[in-house]
Amino acid sequence: MHFFRKVRGLLFGVHSGFSPVFPRQAEFLRIASRELLDMMESSDYAVWTKAEKDIKSLEVQGDALLAEYNEELSGKYLVVINRIDLQALSMALDDCLDVVKDCAKAILIYRPKKIDRQLKELAQLISSQAEALKKLMSLMEDMRNNFSDICHQCDRVTELEHAADDAYEDYIGFIFENEDNTKELIKYKNLAEVLESATDCAKAVSDTVRRILIAYIAQK
Repeated sequence: MHFFRKVRGLLFGVHSGFSPVFPRQAEFLRIASRELLDMMESSDYAVWTKAEKDIKSLEVQGDALLAEYNEELSGKYLVVINRIDLQALSMALDDCLDVVKDCAKAILIYRPKKIDRQLKELAQLISSQAEALKKLMSLMEDMRNNFSDICHQCDRVTELEHAADDAYEDYIGFIFENEDNTKELIKYKNLAEVLESATDCAKAVSDTVRRILIAYIAQK
């Protein structure tokens, strides 16, 4: 089996399937998540509007990167990693960026009277996950030598997602106990839900990486 892999590589060239697109997607996500966090720290609608516009621009660029990678992947004759898994990873990163954009848009739509500390904490967890994913994507080109570091970053993303679940549940209990204005309560609940869903998307990326990593190591 190893002999045939070597022959394939000599005849056609075997590619891991990874490209600069993944780190670039992760960088867009990192910047957008930071913009969202800054947005949550302000109560100025003008600041919200500018931040949402910037995040939307990053999301559009992210869509272009996804299309670029799909075209790049279709042009590779042989790849070590399953094409479907590679495409799933690129789409999962793009989904993260989409949800961060949805978070920013939700703030503009709901225009909450205040941004509670717990909502800011959820935004911070999203930003921390984005930082971990950026590190993760930079390690993926050499999965064998970076195996432990990759697993560590995946664990980090999962831990942050679990923290977000706890923060979300605590906040829902808090607003139902302390918020008397039903209209504002609905706003806060919906904002918390979309923020928590962003952390779920980041975990989906790390889960995809784990699947790729296991498959890659198994065939070596």
